[in-house]
Amino acid sequence: MSSQDIPEENLPAAQDHAHGSVSVADEETPFADPGMPPHEHRAQDIDERAAKRSERAVALLFTISMLATLGFIASYVTIPHDKSIFVFPIGHISALNFALGLTLGVALFCIGAGAVHWARTLMSDVEMVAERHPIAAEPSVRAQVFDDFRQGAAESGIGRRKLIRNTMFGALALVPLSGVMLLRDLGPLPHNSLRHTLWAKGKLLVNVNTNEPLRPEDVAVGSLTFARPEGLEETDEDFQDQIAKAALMIVRLLPNDIKDKQELAWSHEGIVAFSKICTHVGCPISLYEQQTHHVLCPCHQSTFDLSDGARVIFGPAGHALPQLRIGVNDEGYLEALGDFAEPVGPAFWERG
Repeated sequence: MSSQDIPEENLPAAQDHAHGSVSVADEETPFADPGMPPHEHRAQDIDERAAKRSERAVALLFTISMLATLGFIASYVTIPHDKSIFVFPIGHISALNFALGLTLGVALFCIGAGAVHWARTLMSDVEMVAERHPIAAEPSVRAQVFDDFRQGAAESGIGRRKLIRNTMFGALALVPLSGVMLLRDLGPLPHNSLRHTLWAKGKLLVNVNTNEPLRPEDVAVGSLTFARPEGLEETDEDFQDQIAKAALMIVRLLPNDIKDKQELAWSHEGIVAFSKICTHVGCPISLYEQQTHHVLCPCHQSTFDLSDGARVIFGPAGHALPQLRIGVNDEGYLEALGDFAEPVGPAFWERG
């Protein structure tokens, strides 16, 4: 419905506002002012029932936002952090993260949508014209302001009473530390967790596919096997955190093909164990070239030579893969003889 279809007596009263005068182009003002277009009334300006419908729609959006906020709080309190759900087409995800993201997103969206709908349908849409004027103050006003400032500074004694001035600056500088200290509650401190993994002397190398401890005869020459530490199970609460540091790849080489002396000393009958975590951005390495003994990171093509201490021969990785010293226990199973000699992955190197 347009304003042309409504009788003149039903239209809202004209408001007293300036639309700016229309000017004509001439030599002094080559660009003419076209003026403001005629104002067209909305349905809500004409029909009170339409205005009520818009009012109820805005109130509904705000109410949904309130309910979503309550749902966010309830989700945070009641949903276990280790519970997962299946969401098509994403797959299995954390139920808590999904609920928090969904409820908070709905709450914020409804507030924004309600405010926009309120502004577009119920608030005044009459365009107002304000003639521009010089922003800068008059020279006399500027001079008066500077004089008042200098007089106030002199009367306060901030320049003469240095003890008060310096302690005030110190207090203002230190008080923000109170807010910084609150960041301590965002999570546990890492301490030295980046320097250590679950590998330790006597830990068996467990095949990630069979969940069985590995013997030397299980690793054929030229094969690539992935292993995890004995005792680490997928059902453990911290499995993802631990496997991200302890993931291991095992390759059997001919002893004569191993160029690095330390690598040979830390191996067992040509079986070498290196971290599976790329030293670039932490991607899992899984591509092995048997003839050259090179492993390739699929993310950014960093290439490591497993016959020469897993040094970088191509790509953006800046460090060789850490090697795990291994041996065989009395029962004939492969075991670790300690932890990695250096932190695995990229985080340690990037953070110094």
